[in-house]
Amino acid sequence: MKQQRIFPGVILIGFGLYFFLQQAKFSAFQPFLSWPTLLMVIGLAFLAEAYSGHDAGGILPGVILTGFGIHFHAVHQFGFWSNDTGVFILIIALGFLMQYQKTRKGLFQGLLFLLLAVITLFYDKVVEWLGVLENQAWSLWPFWPIVLIITGGYLLFIKKK
Repeated sequence: MKQQRIFPGVILIGFGLYFFLQQAKFSAFQPFLSWPTLLMVIGLAFLAEAYSGHDAGGILPGVILTGFGIHFHAVHQFGFWSNDTGVFILIIALGFLMQYQKTRKGLFQGLLFLLLAVITLFYDKVVEWLGVLENQAWSLWPFWPIVLIITGGYLLFIKKK
């Protein structure tokens, strides 16, 4: 019974703190009083519910929402933070890997998204590592979205477990 109160409790406390700090006009917190903070509050509520009870279904959405909130704050606060699609894919990969840690399900998806994130974030280095295969890699590059579509179709329609 207790775990059914964790998610709404964390959301109410988080939103209450958010609106209190907004009304109090503390200058130190003003840069963080935007919609990414609300994403983080909801994500943290999912994570609190997932890790306090036996419902691990909230780990993936919790990591994704919290990670996206952190990312949007970091993009505006830190000049070195990458605003690349690969960062979003990396956050999703971390979500699957954390879910795997608790449930032993989702390892393949986590590793697949991690590989995709590494390729996306470090594409120049990956092409450099390919070295001799560079010309062939460039000729295959336009087809990588098709590989993603086929892999997704396989996971949706063919792989039954």
